[in-house]
Amino acid sequence: MDLNLTELDKKNLLRLARHTIAKICIDGEPPKLDLTQFPTTLQVHLASFVTLQKFGELRGCIGTLIPQKPLIEDIAYNAFASAFRDQRFFPVTENELADLRIEISILTPMTAMKIETEEDLLAQLRPGIDGLLIQGDHHKATFLPQVWEQLTEPDQFLLHLKHKAGLQPHEWPADMECFSYQCLKFKED
Repeated sequence: MDLNLTELDKKNLLRLARHTIAKICIDGEPPKLDLTQFPTTLQVHLASFVTLQKFGELRGCIGTLIPQKPLIEDIAYNAFASAFRDQRFFPVTENELADLRIEISILTPMTAMKIETEEDLLAQLRPGIDGLLIQGDHHKATFLPQVWEQLTEPDQFLLHLKHKAGLQPHEWPADMECFSYQCLKFKED
């Protein structure tokens, strides 16, 4: 995936995510965004995720799957949501700021997969490359491509994703739809 982002663009996006979290921790409100301060390459409508880690452990991860706003706004909002709205964790505190490491993932558009069975899906998955969204009327979950770092086998990747979606291991709903995507990811040093 090539978005023509320079190293400076990536650093500025990471700086924006950190500044957003810090400003809310310290002042209780997000920074004002002035889109004109950013290059037009960072104003395109793209979906993103912001992942927070503390001492190598997940501390928050929120994102969007469908582009709805300029990338700058999407990243600022997802930084806020990862730090303060991820229901798996307590909100980030000012004392934690120095220990947080931020990773940004910018997603390609979703590609609908032509599958009829779970076996079809497993055969089409590309470990280490594809993120996956599964959804039906009552179930929906996604794993970013970096989840392959922990779940290296397609059957385990899918089993954990089904669990995240609230499905039993043997379940394969008739209305199941699957979408693949890739992402450009970068993180703080």
